[in-house]
Amino acid sequence: MSEFEGSDLLSMFPTFVWKAQLKQEAQERIDKAILERLRESRKSTLRLHPGSGWQSAQDLHTAEELRELVQCVHAMAERIFEFLKIGHEGFEITSCWANALPPGASHQTHAHPNNYLSGIYYVRTFEGANTVNFHDPRIQAGVVRPPVTQLTSENADQVVVQVEDGTLLLFPAWLEHSVDANQSDEERISVSFNIMFSSFTETMSKPLW
Repeated sequence: MSEFEGSDLLSMFPTFVWKAQLKQEAQERIDKAILERLRESRKSTLRLHPGSGWQSAQDLHTAEELRELVQCVHAMAERIFEFLKIGHEGFEITSCWANALPPGASHQTHAHPNNYLSGIYYVRTFEGANTVNFHDPRIQAGVVRPPVTQLTSENADQVVVQVEDGTLLLFPAWLEHSVDANQSDEERISVSFNIMFSSFTETMSKPLW
């Protein structure tokens, strides 16, 4: 006989990753623009050594040919701020760059400081090169690691998210993430970006006391 009248599970301080899939028509236009831009900027680095990645300059959001991607990012960020009930006087992409990972290349665990949101748009993915890992942000959660009888979202210290061409992810800039070694025979291409409030230093960084 139970000694409890009832019980509740309280979910506190959730960590969100927002995932969207672009429509086929928009995806094809955006991918074409990105790949043409990369061919121009990678004339001297078209062939990468296995295991060695490449990144472009961080100003792709200023390129006219990538305007449609920027519009998609802004639209999704607006939805996120509405969902989180965040008031602001505007936001902007602070940096945007392309990533190329040839077979064997990976990206170590990292976060994106001095921004509020970060994101990734996937241009070319393949079987064995179509995931991104998000790591538990609770540092103290790793102090004790008992064995688990079954791996679930409640006891995992890493979440692997499947992606495909045209997938757009946004997440807190402080959330650490990584990319496993490319196990395919093709080059994986993505575009990363950061978002920050435009008036942060003027109106949002004042003390809250």
